[in-house]
Parts: sequence; structure tokens; C-alpha cells
Amino acid sequence: MYDEKLGQWHFWLSTIGVNVLFFPQHFLGLAGMPRRIPDYALQFTEFNMLSTIGAFIFGFSQLLFAYNVIKTIRGGVKATDQVWEGAHGLEWTLSSPPPYHTFTVAPEVK
Repeated sequence: MYDEKLGQWHFWLSTIGVNVLFFPQHFLGLAGMPRRIPDYALQFTEFNMLSTIGAFIFGFSQLLFAYNVIKTIRGGVKATDQVWEGAHGLEWTLSSPPPYHTFTVAPEVK
């Protein structure tokens, strides 16, 4: 199981970072800045700086995700057979992954 708190941090930092990254670019396009150029006029500096900050936030959130994955692989808590709280269906009565030919007689489903 992954660290839930780190997962939430990753989600919110990714969401904020992507919005801070791309939202100012709409205004840059409306102001007349052409796309895919190596140099731009000084009037576009502030929005490009804001977009760069958003890119760093998004990049940091991806590093946080990679850390969470590595931390989980190296020593995370093992998931139980019943990972969903309150799940009582037929599929949750078996181990994961279920063995072949589990039921010799078809179970009664209610």
C-alpha cells in the first residue's frame, strides 16, 4: 500500500502546478506571443516566469510521486486480500490472485 498522505500531496501539487503552468499561457497567446520561439519580448516576462514556477512545482510533484513509488516498493505495508472496506461480494472471498478451478460447484450468488 502506498503512503496516502504523499499521494494526496502529489495530487494537489500536480493539479496546482499544471494550472499555474498552463493558465498564464492562455493570456500570453491572447497578448500575441507566438508559440515555440527561443526568445520573446520583455512584455511577456512576468507570465513566462509564472509559467516556469508552475513547471517547477509540477516537476517537484513528479519527484514526490517517484519517491512514493520507491518507498512503497522497498518497504510498504502489504495489501490484504480485502482491500476495499465493506466489500462482501463473492470476489472478495478468494485470495488474490485467485487460484484456478477455485469452486468445484458454482456458488450461490445473492
